[in-house]
Amino acid sequence: MADGYPLFELVGIEKRFTGTYALKGIDLAFEPGEVHAIAGENGAGKSTLIKLLTGAHQPSAGGLRWEGRPVAFRGPGDALALGINAVHQEVVACPHLSVAANLYLGDERARHGFLRKRAMLHEGQRLLDRLGFAIRAEATLGDLTIGQQQLVATARAAHRGVRFLIFDEPTGYLTRQETEQLFRLIRALNADGATIVYISHRLEEIFELADRVTVLRDGRLVSTRRTAETSERELIRDMVARPIEELHYKRAVPVGEKLLETRSLSGPGFADISLTVRRGEIVGLYGLIGAGRSEFVTTLFGRHRSTGGEILWQDAPVAIRREVDAITLGMALVPESRRDQGLCLNLGVGFNLALPSYDRLGRFGLVDRGAERVLARRQIDRLNIVAPGPGIHAEALSGGNQQKIVVGKWLERGARLFIFDEPTVGVDVGTKSEIYRVFADLLDAGAGIILISSYLPEVYDLSDRLVVFRGGRTVAEHGWKTAEVETILTEAIGA
Repeated sequence: MADGYPLFELVGIEKRFTGTYALKGIDLAFEPGEVHAIAGENGAGKSTLIKLLTGAHQPSAGGLRWEGRPVAFRGPGDALALGINAVHQEVVACPHLSVAANLYLGDERARHGFLRKRAMLHEGQRLLDRLGFAIRAEATLGDLTIGQQQLVATARAAHRGVRFLIFDEPTGYLTRQETEQLFRLIRALNADGATIVYISHRLEEIFELADRVTVLRDGRLVSTRRTAETSERELIRDMVARPIEELHYKRAVPVGEKLLETRSLSGPGFADISLTVRRGEIVGLYGLIGAGRSEFVTTLFGRHRSTGGEILWQDAPVAIRREVDAITLGMALVPESRRDQGLCLNLGVGFNLALPSYDRLGRFGLVDRGAERVLARRQIDRLNIVAPGPGIHAEALSGGNQQKIVVGKWLERGARLFIFDEPTVGVDVGTKSEIYRVFADLLDAGAGIILISSYLPEVYDLSDRLVVFRGGRTVAEHGWKTAEVETILTEAIGA
């Protein structure tokens, strides 16, 4: 603490967008060397807060103080110069470049105007190895899983040297093993004197890491407490202004006839997968990142060609060579990354909700705009999507509301088999509960669900059958809660 002052302080901060307050009356101090968690529902103001702390936004009122002195950021460069950095929920990087090039982005090794690529590869690999991240520095970033890309972003921030580091939902796509590696890094940075701001919807992570936790709701600061002096129930009450008695909502639904069966299905990243999905059941897929779960479902959905085995739909063999084949059969895919794979971010909420259904919204190639508006309003109301109107761009909404759009467009199209790949990454406890109730409604209506989640409590509590993947193959299958969590982890890791 410099002369008794906090390291970084917000005083009376307000941020307005076109007359709407994203933050209002925020007084918040971050002490040197603490881990300070920020919690709140999507739309509570957390993303705006990050942008103010990192110089991407400037406050509409109030001010910032750094070590007791007023400071104003003209842009992110000013914040970086003070040692303020962030690892964002959605990785900001160059997917066409190597991992090493991304690690040294803006800080490239050069001599006489020429890049020292070999030096960056060598140094980058040493950094990754030292951090315990099993990633090759020469790999193209875009070829990695989203979770691995998140680890690269974390390594880049650690390499630059920081005094104030913000983590925004860093474990969303990480396995438990990778999460433990990240936590070790966070503790090491903190032990070296860095102040850590940790933003997460996973409350157990907040209690494991943080010294203090601040809750935001509707752009206002509700509470700041020491984690040792509060509980998950209190934080949830502060976040949503109502108790949540059952987060992992599950309804008893009768299981019906077989919808899907794969027999020794093989493809890029997986081999010899045999499983079935019936009406009224959730089949969960669990494993480490790279275990083959996402590769299996994207091949099932026609994004990649299978290399062996067969797919049966309602007991009849089918060939799925393109996504349209899967959609025509009655499949829907809510993909792993909503921003990259599930949304047209620069187009309106209504357009995104209607996208899979435009063939039903008009004739002779002309879209019935009135029908499009009715469709959009139906799903906005059904899923409680918080948006000023169907015309606002999807990129302007919070992560939870973006995820609701991805779910809503397939609810409107209709399907008999819904594939959800990491459906609750980066969404708050209230939105999670709403998504789980959507699951129950789909099952009640006779659909089947494949659920992929790297968050074991979620897939463990919700799945009627849980299939464990390791190394591109299935290694175990369990009924609902018939195996211990430790057993499933051991099967996934291969220990």
